[in-house]
Amino acid sequence: MASPQTLEIVKATVPVLEEHGTAITTVFYKNMFEAHPELLDIFNETNQKLGRQQTALAMTVLAAAKHLDKLATLLPQVTQISHKHRALQILPEHYPIVGKHLIGAIKEVLGSAATDDIINAWTEAYDEIASVFIQIEHSMYEEAMWQGFAPFTITDKRAAATDIAAFTVEPVNDRSKPAQDIDLSKLNLTAGQYITVKTDPKDSDHIALRHYSLYSASSEKGIQFAVRRDNRNEHHGLVSNYLHDHLEIGDTVLLSAPAGDFALNQNLVQQNEIPLVLMSAGVGVTPVLSMLEAQVSANPKRPIIWVYACQNKAHHAFAAEVDKLLEMAETVETHLFYFDSGQILDEAWLAKLPKPADIYVCGSMPFMESMIDGLMALDHGVDSVHYEPFGPKMSLGG
Repeated sequence: MASPQTLEIVKATVPVLEEHGTAITTVFYKNMFEAHPELLDIFNETNQKLGRQQTALAMTVLAAAKHLDKLATLLPQVTQISHKHRALQILPEHYPIVGKHLIGAIKEVLGSAATDDIINAWTEAYDEIASVFIQIEHSMYEEAMWQGFAPFTITDKRAAATDIAAFTVEPVNDRSKPAQDIDLSKLNLTAGQYITVKTDPKDSDHIALRHYSLYSASSEKGIQFAVRRDNRNEHHGLVSNYLHDHLEIGDTVLLSAPAGDFALNQNLVQQNEIPLVLMSAGVGVTPVLSMLEAQVSANPKRPIIWVYACQNKAHHAFAAEVDKLLEMAETVETHLFYFDSGQILDEAWLAKLPKPADIYVCGSMPFMESMIDGLMALDHGVDSVHYEPFGPKMSLGG
């Protein structure tokens, strides 16, 4: 537990660090990567360039610092981030490196304003925060079905939409090391989880890691995930384009064990009073598709409201799969929004949703922010709105 003096200093200086948060984390990443270029193999290079990683780290540290005396209140956010860390294979020995360069960046940006007392307090605060992450991640590593990145063979690759590829993979088991074999029949997947792909693209000097959601929680055919080709705003996604253009059936890809806590509320799956609302945009349909599959398999009588938005029909992902699953449900509402046709999913439409409802939202950050702000304004309780943003954690709702 941090000392009373540390708590007092940290809380008093949080506003100053909030003001300079992105500047501090930008300096932090620059200095850390210069000293430890091997960490570029872990951190998302694209998010660095777009400033997403800096924002996420700043908000994570500041949110934790504000609640330093009651970190347990941040457990849901910490758990989300820890799932990402385990999937990326971030280890306890990485935390002192991050701490050293983060504190160094605070000194560099604040200059003479960063007194010894302030630096000592933030050092103690960081150590306290890091210890919480390390403890949680230790349990996650122990529970993972396999450690590190294991080889899988691509057994199927098909277009789920004009810019989305659906992959099915099976483990490449080494007969000489049967104890390390991955048995898909024993793999307990949860609807809403994601896997992490490790690649070595020709266009980069570094290993690249990316998370991709499972579109099915069934492992009968293998592990199934979807990848959207990311070519937005002159930005070309390093890994997504590599997977789309260079990996085919028969090729091998490296995956870490499934992770994530974006999951159906199991207390509501078997009841039929509170409807399930699945809202997504674009490739955000992937995890909620697996939730739809899980719900109709467990209890098809529960009312389901399916809401999906995308650019146009060509970008409408997994349309046939969704229709087939919705046919299994007894009570269904389906609402589609094609942005190119001027169809708008906004707060006025959200007001039509029933209360109470069990709501799951997934999509781009702008979509997420719009939907969550609208739902909160309409008094849907925070416990009834679940979300999975496709981006660094805690850069939304932190």
